[in-house]
Amino acid sequence: MGGLGSGRQWYYGAKDTTDDHRKLDVRRLHRDGMLKLNQSYSWQWSRNGEVTSSIQIRTESDQIVLKYRHRSGSEEWQDRHYPVELNWSDCAFGGQRPWFICPARGCGRRVALLYSGSIFACRHCHQLAYPSQREVGYDRATRKADRIRDRLGWEPGILNWSGGKPKGMHWKTFYRLKAEHDALVQQSLAGISAKLGIMGERFEDFL
Repeated sequence: MGGLGSGRQWYYGAKDTTDDHRKLDVRRLHRDGMLKLNQSYSWQWSRNGEVTSSIQIRTESDQIVLKYRHRSGSEEWQDRHYPVELNWSDCAFGGQRPWFICPARGCGRRVALLYSGSIFACRHCHQLAYPSQREVGYDRATRKADRIRDRLGWEPGILNWSGGKPKGMHWKTFYRLKAEHDALVQQSLAGISAKLGIMGERFEDFL
């Protein structure tokens, strides 16, 4: 949601986050019927409507087989071709849900998501942090404020004007959310100003 102060914080030696890597979601594949036996298809990732990368997937009994090309930096392209085991667990209200068994050597974790790299592996094997783990206090406040703005139907971004009450929302709920939003905006702007060395601003003027 693009509010002021949002975005990943970077520092030397920081871990990549899960947002920095392409992901393969076994739940999505299952929901789209892509785990049924004896299928072959291309799975693609895109940005701004343009395909950025793809892999070939073949389904077999209790596993899928991934085939793609990979390179790191300026290294030569290398072919990758290996299976990823599937595991199934019973759901509380019937049916089963699938899991990937992480194919990284020595791992074998049961996970829903695999992330790109030399091989597709779990978050732990790639040593990836969640984006929220890289946030400072004012980042979290900004993200929470923007979430409230989305619920209220307001334009994203904490420096944009506040809107009115959504149709159908009780006034008590609206006033509570607006108070939470304004407090989070104050917290976010105070953190940003402290980082930039700006003192003595009246943050109420931004609301």
